[in-house]
Amino acid sequence: MEWLALLMFICVCIVLLAGYPVAFSLAGTALIFALIAVSMGELHPAILKSTFSRLFGIMQNSTLAAVPLFVFMGVMLEKAKIAERLLSSMAGIFSAAPGGLAISVVIVGALLAASTGIVGATVVTMGLLSLPVMLKSGYSPRLTTGVICASGTLGQIIPPSIVLVLLGDVIASANRDAGIGAKPVSVGDLFAGAMLPGLLLVSLYIIYILIYSKLNPESAPALTRDKAMPAFQWQHLVLPLILILTVLGSILSGVATPSEAAALGAIGAIVLAIYSKEFSFKRLKQVVESTTKTSSMVFMILIGASIFSLVFRAFGGDDLIRELLSGLPGGVFGAMLAVMLVMFLLGFILDFIEIVFVVVPLTAPSLLAMGVDPIWLGVMIAVNLQTSFLTPPFGFALFYLRGVAPDSVETSEIYKGVLPFILIQVALLIMMAVWPQLITWLPSLIYN
Repeated sequence: MEWLALLMFICVCIVLLAGYPVAFSLAGTALIFALIAVSMGELHPAILKSTFSRLFGIMQNSTLAAVPLFVFMGVMLEKAKIAERLLSSMAGIFSAAPGGLAISVVIVGALLAASTGIVGATVVTMGLLSLPVMLKSGYSPRLTTGVICASGTLGQIIPPSIVLVLLGDVIASANRDAGIGAKPVSVGDLFAGAMLPGLLLVSLYIIYILIYSKLNPESAPALTRDKAMPAFQWQHLVLPLILILTVLGSILSGVATPSEAAALGAIGAIVLAIYSKEFSFKRLKQVVESTTKTSSMVFMILIGASIFSLVFRAFGGDDLIRELLSGLPGGVFGAMLAVMLVMFLLGFILDFIEIVFVVVPLTAPSLLAMGVDPIWLGVMIAVNLQTSFLTPPFGFALFYLRGVAPDSVETSEIYKGVLPFILIQVALLIMMAVWPQLITWLPSLIYN
């Protein structure tokens, strides 16, 4: 029945490219193929009963409860204008230096990434807040758009990232499917593994900006006193930073589970909104509605992907993938390179949620069975998807920024602006592949 698995995968790709909703495309295609297989006598009807146990398992998964809570935390911080105050405060520190505004955007983007973890929200927020200011201050459109897009994608890698929460759960399941019980994986492991690469990526961004502003001072000017943004106010930076460190620290230290830490973050975001005098029941309603829409999308896709995965495996699709990957030249390196390349290309047409729920469960068990470290695999996937979302001409981050950028900023300038940052991220991927300790050292230090 492996030919049915291959045909089903091709059909679902066609349906997705046709523009149908992802969740219903996955579930609908799988159920149609399952019914065809049952009518042909190739599949026993009892296999479909497993659908209910899978759905019940999703409902019982306490780790996934962190998703709506982290989304709530991020949306509340955004609606309460915490991001706007962060940018104003950071610009007050760095704006007097060449490239200072761009450095401020990178740092604020990293902090927003740690609080929202949603690429679209961060790119749009940074685009609305910093794009007009940077252009008005004489920054080149190329540097401005590149910095905003690159900073917006940091939500993929900097914990506590929703991407890492979902990846942690999926890779833990794949680890069990691969029959590797000696090394359990948790969301906290991925958070710890992503810390050093995330900080290294931010540092590389800043180094590039410093070099660029040195070579092109007219494209990244220092702001004069009359152009400078409001003076630095410590509470605008310190309070959100305390919230982020409390949430992340409670997870890494083992004091709280990801769900408990996310609940703490949601409450902390409300407290910050009240302290900033930006809290109201109208705003709370907006935050809850936005959280519900985003979380519903995530779980509907998860349900659809779960049904698709069930039927795909019933057709023997997992054996097909295992044989395909193990037969590639280069062994583990060749298999890993092929999977990363496929995910990179799929990142042009699918959001990270679909890739995490569809592609990772199909490929990760085979890679893990070949001896790939699960924490290293999870962080490599996150950085790979981050690079994909930044790459022209189909990168999602580029579309988000194009939607809020003025017509005076040409699309070609956005494409050219992100190219140096793409090279930086590719360099990081190579560094993590050559030195896996960049990912595995901190988890082994904390949890051993």
